[in-house]
Amino acid sequence: QGLLDMMVAEEESLKERLLKSIALCRKELDVLCKELQLDPFEAEEESTILQMEKNLRTRVEVMLKQKRDRKQELKTLQEQDRDLCDILCTTPFSIDSNAVPSLEELDRYRRHLAALNTEKEQRREEFVSSKRQIILLMEELDHTPDTSFERDVVCEDEEAFCLSTDNIAALQDLLRQLEARRSLNEAVCTELRARIVALWERLQVPAEERESSA
Repeated sequence: QGLLDMMVAEEESLKERLLKSIALCRKELDVLCKELQLDPFEAEEESTILQMEKNLRTRVEVMLKQKRDRKQELKTLQEQDRDLCDILCTTPFSIDSNAVPSLEELDRYRRHLAALNTEKEQRREEFVSSKRQIILLMEELDHTPDTSFERDVVCEDEEAFCLSTDNIAALQDLLRQLEARRSLNEAVCTELRARIVALWERLQVPAEERESSA
């Protein structure tokens, strides 16, 4: 009888511990479902207390992992966002850093960063192409970069150049200015050559002398 009473007491103690664990798991699941923006978890009422406690505990562990994974992905996306914002001089994506992001928010964030990466590549290509033309024009015009912006453009470290819309616009403006200066110089040269030819004709300069100075 003593042994039986002890066994019954142990079983009742185990049952009490399981019921407490079930109550705690239910509370934790309610909080996790709200944080993860999921429907409330419904445990199978037909199962035994032992099985129910195990199922609930397993579910808590799964949802805790989902929470950690989402928070980690959010952190990774925000790091990428900061790098892109530094390069493109744009504002960061609006999202609550303290809350657990929903799957939809993470998907929107990923698509936003994909669009920023595409924009960065387009601006980078535009910058590299314009820079190449600007350097050639400066060499042709014997122009030394005399402003901080011009020096930033022709410097070797292309990654350091801020690809903001203002900088890209200023880059195009600089390119247009140099092209206009070259066009002006070409027009002046054409006019001077025409005057030289006219003077050659008036002075009846021999062809050999013209060729040597042409």
